[in-house]
Amino acid sequence: MEETPEKQIVASLHSMDWNNIAWDSILSSLVNMATQFTIKLATAILVFIVGRWLIHKLNKVFQRVLDRKKTDPSIRSFVKSFVNISLTVLLIVIVIDILGIKTTSLVALFASAGVAFGMALSGSLQNFAGGFMILLFRPYKVGDYIKALGEEGTVREIQIFNTVLTTSDNKVIFIPNGKLSGDVVTNFSNQKTRRIDLIFNISYGDNYDQAKEILTEIIEADNRILKKPEYLIALYKLNDNSVDIAVRVWAARDNYWNVYFHLNEVVYKKFTEKGIDIPFPQLTVHMAKD
Repeated sequence: MEETPEKQIVASLHSMDWNNIAWDSILSSLVNMATQFTIKLATAILVFIVGRWLIHKLNKVFQRVLDRKKTDPSIRSFVKSFVNISLTVLLIVIVIDILGIKTTSLVALFASAGVAFGMALSGSLQNFAGGFMILLFRPYKVGDYIKALGEEGTVREIQIFNTVLTTSDNKVIFIPNGKLSGDVVTNFSNQKTRRIDLIFNISYGDNYDQAKEILTEIIEADNRILKKPEYLIALYKLNDNSVDIAVRVWAARDNYWNVYFHLNEVVYKKFTEKGIDIPFPQLTVHMAKD
């Protein structure tokens, strides 16, 4: 009857001469191996800590060099992120080598798992390529106010994988560069001027010419409103409950919201002062007699 592998191992252990085994030599080898590994581990930890400190210092030096050369803030944040990640990866490879793990074996392992690794990083690679596309075609830069993917805010950084926005209520939003490079982006800071579109309502019984004259006076008195391109005041629509007057004026982009809010406030006060009604939605019901 053929013996099983388990029985063969047990038989081999029984046949061994345990009295002649050099236990001192084995113990010495184990202690030596543990000592060497401890030294390697301590060295690797020390190198990693010192390496992170050096990377932090190099990033600061690199930042100062970019500042002195007055590099564009968009390129500055992207390059800084790229350099930081590259140096960190290099440090990890050095630490692995100190621990005695052959980097050639790691390369072979990554090569054999290339398809799975590529699929796992496909999104990151897309975002990385998207970052290059943004820097190349420059649909926006650091400091611009943009709207994209349902979010809007001021561009704070263009990192290697993400664009960082700061919203008007001071929230921080991270948007992947891949999505931004392939989607519609509205840049409100690209042009020096912006048009302000407003609709003002008056009642059907009010004097349209008087309302138009009041609007003209308000616009002419505001120095922030540009004279070129010319502003527009026109009857926009005869609505169900109101006569709608369209007002379109131009202002410097930094004055957009100030002029927008100011016009609404002043027009409301002037219309009330001159006896012009600002109607609200209403429904007239006629009761049929029996």
